[in-house]
Amino acid sequence: MQTQLSPRYQGTPEGEQAQAILRKCVHCGFCLATCPTYQLLGDELDSPRGRIYLIKQVFEGAQPTQLTQQHLDRCLTCRNCETTCPSGVDYGALIDLGRRVVEPQVERPAAQSALRWMLREGLTSQLIRPALRLGAAVRPWLPRILQDKLGAAPSPSARLAPARTHARKMLLLAGCVQPGLQANINPATARVLDAIGIQTLIAPTAGCCGAIRDHLADHDGALADMRRNIDAWLPYLDGSAGIDGVEAIVMNASGCGVTVKEYVRHLAHDPQYAEKARRISSVTRDIGEILSAEIEALRPRLRPQSTALGVHLPCTLQHGQRLPDLLEPLLRDLGFSVRSPAQEKHLCCGSAGTYSVLQPALATALRDRKLGHLGKLQCATIVSANIGCIQHLQSGTRTPVRHWIEVLEESLVKDFARPA
Repeated sequence: MQTQLSPRYQGTPEGEQAQAILRKCVHCGFCLATCPTYQLLGDELDSPRGRIYLIKQVFEGAQPTQLTQQHLDRCLTCRNCETTCPSGVDYGALIDLGRRVVEPQVERPAAQSALRWMLREGLTSQLIRPALRLGAAVRPWLPRILQDKLGAAPSPSARLAPARTHARKMLLLAGCVQPGLQANINPATARVLDAIGIQTLIAPTAGCCGAIRDHLADHDGALADMRRNIDAWLPYLDGSAGIDGVEAIVMNASGCGVTVKEYVRHLAHDPQYAEKARRISSVTRDIGEILSAEIEALRPRLRPQSTALGVHLPCTLQHGQRLPDLLEPLLRDLGFSVRSPAQEKHLCCGSAGTYSVLQPALATALRDRKLGHLGKLQCATIVSANIGCIQHLQSGTRTPVRHWIEVLEESLVKDFARPA
C-alpha cells in the first residue's frame, strides 16, 4: 500500500515507521475473520483493514475526528490479525502509532479523559496495592465494573517466598497490578523455580512494564517506564549489582512479557537505550518457556494429577509472543489433564488491559462468548497466563479461574516455601 506522508510526518520516527508498515499491507481482508470487534459489530472500520485505512488517512494529512478515535479505541490490540496476515503487517505497532498521533489532535470528553488519566496514573502508582485493599473493604458499595476488577483475598501463603539461595538466578518482574489483585502468583512462581534450583530476584526499582501507558496513548510515559526498568535490571545482568549468575528475566504475566520482549522495538530510535533494550528483550522469557527447558528436573517433583484443567490462552501469549503451542503441551508433559475450546480458541476474551474498563459492553460480550466455549469443557478449574484475563473471566463465572503456575506449585511434592 503506497502512502504519501503529509509534511507534518515526513522525516519523523512515527511517519517513517508507519510508512514502512503500511508498505506491506495489500488490503486483502484475511484479518476480518479473526478480529473480535468485527465479529461483534460487523463494521469494517472496526476491523484491522478499516483501522489501517483510517491511520493511513491521518498520516497522509486527513484531520482525525472523534469517530476516528472511537474506532481506534475499540481495537483490543489482541494482534490476532498479525498471526493470520499473509503479508506480515505489524499491526500492533501501527495501531500504537495511530493512537499516538490521533490523541493530541482530538479532544476527549472530560469524563473520558479523567477515567483514562486515573487508569494511567493509578494503576502504575506505588499506591495501587493499598488502594486495592481499600477497594476490597468497600466492595459492596462500588460500581459493578469495579467490583469485577477486585481480586479475591490472597491465600495465607501468598507472601511466603523461598529463602534458599542457588547458583542459578533469574529476575522476576513484580508488576504493578498483579501483586495487589493476585498476591500469590509471584511467590508461587518463585517456589516452582526454587524447586528446580533457580533463585528468583526482584529489582526493587523496577515497576510497570510500560504497557498500560502505551495502550492509553501516553507514549512518553511508557518509554520512561521502560527506561526505568532497563536501568533497574542491567546491573543484575552485568554483575555490577554485586550478584553473579543472573541468566534471564522471567515473566509470569504474558501481557508484560510481550511488552518487555518488544523493548527493542519501542526504543530502537533512542541512541542511549537502543542497545540496552536489545539486551533486555533478548533475555526475557515467559515462565512457560523456562519450565519447558527444565521439564526433566521439574517432573519428578510433582504429584500425579487427576483434575482436568480448562485452558484459556491469552492473546499476548499466542499472538503477541507467538507461543500458541507452549502452555498446553507443557502442562500435559507435567502430568496434567488439559482441555481447550474447540471453537474460537484464537479470539480475545475481552480483557485487553484497561479495555474491559473503557469498553465494558464489548468486553463483556467477548467474555461471555469465551466462557460459553470454556463451559463446554466441564472442567473444575480454568487456567490462564495473564492477570487481566484471569480477573475478567472470573467476573463472569463461578468456576475458579487461576494462573496455571499456582496450580503447578500446589502439586509440588515438597513445600519449598520454607528454607532448606
